[in-house]
Amino acid sequence: MDKKQFTFEISLSVLNHLGRSLYRSFATVLGEAISNSWDADAKKVEIFLNRDKNSFLIKDDGIGMTAENFQNRFLKIGYSKRKDGRKTSATGRPFIGRKGIGKLALLSCADKITVISKIRGKDYIGGVIDNSELDHAITEDLTPREYPLGQWKSTTFGKYTRGHKHGTIIHFEGIKKGIRSSFPLLAKIIALYFRFSLLDPTFHIFLDGEKISYKHLKDLAQQTQFLWVIGDHDDPYVDELEGLFSDNPDEHEIGQRKIPGCTGFIASVEKPRNLKIMTTDERVGIDLFVNGRLRERDILKHIPTERIAESYLYGQIHFNGLDDEVDRFTSSREGVVAEDPKYAKFLKTFRQTLLKVVEDWDKWRIKHRDEGDPENPRLSKKERASLGLYGAVSDEYGLSKGAKNKGQVAGWVEELADDAAFNFASYADCFVSENLVRKYIKEKKVPFSPEAKTEAEQWKQREKESKGRGNISIPIRRSPTDLTYLSMDGLANLIDKPKDLTKEAGLARDAKEYKPIRDAVAHTALLTEAAKNKLTTVRENIKARVKTILGEP
Repeated sequence: MDKKQFTFEISLSVLNHLGRSLYRSFATVLGEAISNSWDADAKKVEIFLNRDKNSFLIKDDGIGMTAENFQNRFLKIGYSKRKDGRKTSATGRPFIGRKGIGKLALLSCADKITVISKIRGKDYIGGVIDNSELDHAITEDLTPREYPLGQWKSTTFGKYTRGHKHGTIIHFEGIKKGIRSSFPLLAKIIALYFRFSLLDPTFHIFLDGEKISYKHLKDLAQQTQFLWVIGDHDDPYVDELEGLFSDNPDEHEIGQRKIPGCTGFIASVEKPRNLKIMTTDERVGIDLFVNGRLRERDILKHIPTERIAESYLYGQIHFNGLDDEVDRFTSSREGVVAEDPKYAKFLKTFRQTLLKVVEDWDKWRIKHRDEGDPENPRLSKKERASLGLYGAVSDEYGLSKGAKNKGQVAGWVEELADDAAFNFASYADCFVSENLVRKYIKEKKVPFSPEAKTEAEQWKQREKESKGRGNISIPIRRSPTDLTYLSMDGLANLIDKPKDLTKEAGLARDAKEYKPIRDAVAHTALLTEAAKNKLTTVRENIKARVKTILGEP
């Protein structure tokens, strides 16, 4: 066993600022280790959690490191695998690592980190980084040469080295509280943020012996309502969504959108709370990936549309064009440099696509009788309220899953939506305008005309006969006065009847035109387009005239 001592190739105080203080999320920390495994041509990464001992271990079967590699590459902060223009590994994988400082993320999540590695046919080499000892070295202003890494113990790794022919193993002890809280949902976090492990058949991640796959996102898939596929995107999770949607086509929608140079998907859930990863501060958003690696969490924060749909959206955009000769990624590896021109151009283009998605979302939500975007001017406030009421009512008539006529009935409900919204709004106008006129007549003590008394008596008699046939003895009208039996035409004649019905404006003239279509609405009839146009015009006239009568100048 090689017991050579190793040292960092950087000022320890700089290492402290770059490493232990720079990285925030467990996804980023884990990402650095997994990315190193990818770049080392590993086919398999295994993560083992030990909750009892508050530790975890990451093991890969990559090419491993020699003592020279470990000292001059891994511990040399700033060493880049892309030196001399190399962009791919020996097997042709595009390198994920770039700056050579991501390895410092490992220092931010645990009290002690032990790294061992071996190449085929050789013994393990490695060392221990103890953060408490590092603190002492920084306080004493020691040089890297005066702070050698600790000697590692074979007993620490036990069964994990058995049968391990080559690769790297990292053991984390004394896990920070924020990291430990992520353990229960780690499978979901890995499935969300390490897409290359799901998309590349030569690379797999295992958590406590279980292979991570799109199935670990099953609950998110089941809560997903709409889907937009970006470009020619091949993804098993998208396939899963499309399969779920095909089983319930009346509950979902799928669309296609394009972003130059990008692939991926955007999806929306039924409720914003569905995007919360329970028991953590994590929330699923629309994330940016470059060469399969997460590079920017929730890119919507850079291009807010101020539309309600944003809180329902999640997805993954893959833009490999950001990985070229220019390093566009922040030192923390948790984002892209905001001022970068290529990234800014991408965000501008993406925002245009996002606005189209938001527009689709509003239309599809309304179509499926859910609340859409109340600030979208596509529909008036009244139209949205009417459609919302229709959605709430029609949902009660939906057939249960498996009913033989479920699809057909759902189609009928959808066909009625526009007519229902118009009729509901018309009835609401009728209800409000007629009752306001009744209150006005009562307040002003307007006398009843003989014609009005006769009409009221006729309606009273009809009601009496109807109640008798229906075996109803209870009162129906809250205040059964003569006023409550008159409709708009009878009410209008009491307060605003012009002397010349052909030349002078008056509420009575509008009410006369209004009555036949109003009666059709009251009898739940579906109106012709001509009748809708006529009713809309008359409704506006009545509204304006009633406001004038009530006192508007």
